[in-house]
Amino acid sequence: MGDLKTGKILQNNRQLAYILALAFLAVSMIVGISVGSVSVPVSELFRIIGKEVFHLPLSTEANVMFTNIVMKIRLPRVVLAGLVGASLAISGAAFQGLLRNPLADPYTLGVSSGASVGAVITLFFGLSLPVIGLFTLPLLSVLFSFLTIFSVLLFAQKLDRSMKVETIILTGIIFSSFLGAFISLMIAMTGEELRQIIGWLLGSVSMRGWSYVGIILPFFIVGAVILMLNARELNALSFGEDRAQHLGVNVKQRKLLILIAGSLLTGAAVAVSGTIGFVGLVIPHFTRRLVGPDHKHLLPLSMIIGGGFLILADLVSRIIISPAELPIGVITALIGAPVFAMILLKRRRIERR
Repeated sequence: MGDLKTGKILQNNRQLAYILALAFLAVSMIVGISVGSVSVPVSELFRIIGKEVFHLPLSTEANVMFTNIVMKIRLPRVVLAGLVGASLAISGAAFQGLLRNPLADPYTLGVSSGASVGAVITLFFGLSLPVIGLFTLPLLSVLFSFLTIFSVLLFAQKLDRSMKVETIILTGIIFSSFLGAFISLMIAMTGEELRQIIGWLLGSVSMRGWSYVGIILPFFIVGAVILMLNARELNALSFGEDRAQHLGVNVKQRKLLILIAGSLLTGAAVAVSGTIGFVGLVIPHFTRRLVGPDHKHLLPLSMIIGGGFLILADLVSRIIISPAELPIGVITALIGAPVFAMILLKRRRIERR
């Protein structure tokens, strides 16, 4: 009852929802940077950021140590986790709106697995395409995520011409399982690359640095802007394609744009962090309960909350068994799998009525 009352309050006061979401993201970032094997006092954290921005000299060795920890290790890690979480959450919200099903997300639709195949092939063969160099990994991940989502839709259409959402999700799970087996085959064939590929597949933002932030950022900006520009169309599509057509939406064009943007975001996120499941399922579901189904607000708020959520999940992954680290995908799966089961049970009860 409490979350429903809170949801009604936030639905009636969008400004408050944005303030709370941004406060959650800011607190997550501060905690994520401050807490660790070496604690950085919050006052010192703000002093360091101020000094870096205004290029003021450092006074003590302790300041130099804290600055190196914050600027070279913690801050890029927190920013990367935030961008990955935001990418997965906003693409999950878009897929759920497009397919009119809260169970749809990049993970269940097989998009994450497709992106993983592209990344594993890049790592396995040590590919680096001329001119693009460092961007080879995200571009191949994005390409394979495109191929996967369109293959899923094509196969689902062959199975069921009406393209029921359940058929699409089931097809996505089948493709995900098949691609997972393909990845396992490649791992079995690896030698020295084994450790790198397995470590990457489990999902992590550890020791990535600013270069990885630079890799995901352009994909994130393009994908997020495309989705938010299609918020009105997503609202229309959530009532069904026929209704959207009557409302003047070019259904085929908009569906294609939304699928491309979602795959772009997912492919880039998987390329820099590995497979991190359930963020695109849990965060949009939670956000929708709080602020309602209007994609004009659901998309940006899912993005903000998703960023904060993954920063905290990453923090838990690195302190829970310190000094060792758990893969971040383990933390999100422990939270996401029960939520997935809960949503599924709820839908079954509604259908029986």
